Amino acid sequence: MVEGLPPTGALARRLAGHHWEHRDFMTADVVDLLAHLVVDFRNANKREDAPVQPYPEKVWRPEKPSVKRKRKQKAAREAAEARSGYQRIVALATPRHAEKG
Repeated sequence: MVEGLPPTGALARRLAGHHWEHRDFMTADVVDLLAHLVVDFRNANKREDAPVQPYPEKVWRPEKPSVKRKRKQKAAREAAEARSGYQRIVALATPRHAEKG
């Protein structure tokens, strides 16, 4: 029953969680790459005393809420692991400064 529906139809947009098509994602990738190339060119041809120009932010892309939630959970888990590793190093290097508890 749903075999003949268009790939840009309402059902496809609902399942994907957004209205972007493959070409939209590819265009965003091209814009990001061009921005990196421009920054690389400017940094390669800058004056020696000029500061290095940072790379720009990536172009916004839609994503499903579940993917966003998983990414935040992964970041929180990695931050907790990094914190515990730091505390372990501090406890080994300087026992008097180790956090109690």
